[in-house]
Amino acid sequence: MYLATDPAADALLDSDPLALVLGMMLDQQVPMEKAFRGPYDVRERLGHDLDAADIANMDPERLTEIFSQRPAIHRFPGAMAKRAQALCALVAEKYDGDAEAIWRDAADGKDALKRLAELPGFGKQKAQIFLALLGKQRGVKAKGWREAAGAYGEAGSFKSVADIVDDASLSKVRDYKKQMKAAAKAKAAAD
Repeated sequence: MYLATDPAADALLDSDPLALVLGMMLDQQVPMEKAFRGPYDVRERLGHDLDAADIANMDPERLTEIFSQRPAIHRFPGAMAKRAQALCALVAEKYDGDAEAIWRDAADGKDALKRLAELPGFGKQKAQIFLALLGKQRGVKAKGWREAAGAYGEAGSFKSVADIVDDASLSKVRDYKKQMKAAAKAKAAAD
């Protein structure tokens, strides 16, 4: 993994499926590196490994404090602590605390996408990006995953975090996003 661009945080994302899901959930309105470092910082502040049931059952105020400690886990620490707690509750209840079961036990790519889209903080686009990340970087080969991931599943693309493996690919993804923003701005100005 090369999403936090920090060796220790990336190692956690690589080894802990819950950390990877939480990082993806946090990946909005903050730099990608900050979002994907978040699970590492939460683990450090908790003083133990991430556990869906433990986080789900924490006092919400305590979890908000953990997210709010400087530097804050996210630009909106209270809202993200609440969302992380809801995500962990779903993982604990529906998948017996095993975040990897979300995609490992899916019938196919379409089912994996459906399961991911049910997670708090995940809409269709985020679920597609995460499914592409799983397929491209985690070896998940559920039948039809590329189709379910849409444009993000395309081989050789540089559209999202699914395609980032080093500094060069990070730069290509950032260039693509700048182009998309410029095109959307131009379209809005023309309308």
